[in-house]
Amino acid sequence: MQKTLQFVLVGMAAMSGLTVLPTIASTQNLELRVGPGGIGVYDRDQYERYDRRPRGCPPREALDIARGEGLRRAQVVRVTPRSIVVEGFTRRGPDRMIFANRRGCPEI
Repeated sequence: MQKTLQFVLVGMAAMSGLTVLPTIASTQNLELRVGPGGIGVYDRDQYERYDRRPRGCPPREALDIARGEGLRRAQVVRVTPRSIVVEGFTRRGPDRMIFANRRGCPEI
């Protein structure tokens, strides 16, 4: 009877140890940071996924920049892999702005 009880206890200990190991391995991507806002836990994978976003100029951002530069009734008329063309009106009449299709939307 005692031998059976020992066998059951050893089996239960082995099973509980196997369930703890994957949780320990999955927490290796967590990082504990202390800063002015207090203590925080950050997931490293979350930042890696954020950095893999497509690089380029979203048409909405080019449109906002053109409106900020004074282009009224602005609209995106063409999007190519290299450029984004926005047309609208200024005080002098119809005008267009061309932006490079890369991060930051620099004007060409």
